[in-house]
Amino acid sequence: MPKKRLKSIPKFKNEDEERGFWTKADTNEYFDFSKAKLVAFPNLKPTRQPVSLRISKSLLAKIKLVANKKDVPYQSLMKFYLDKAVKKDYRKFAFS
Repeated sequence: MPKKRLKSIPKFKNEDEERGFWTKADTNEYFDFSKAKLVAFPNLKPTRQPVSLRISKSLLAKIKLVANKKDVPYQSLMKFYLDKAVKKDYRKFAFS
């Protein structure tokens, strides 16, 4: 089967013009989706998902105390601590 020739994407003056173009255009005429790859965008604002986490009352009390002293919500502080620890370990394991 002969390879389909793709159209070239026009230059746009602004995002509104581009948005209008893509709402009407058939992307199959501009992109070869057989070569598409699944990618991750780790720096985009992630979708949040609630989780249930069981911790001791004493640990929660300490977290709330520290959060109060830092003048931040305790759940935000917990997310900060988790993020910091995971990033540290992730670097260690991801590149070893």
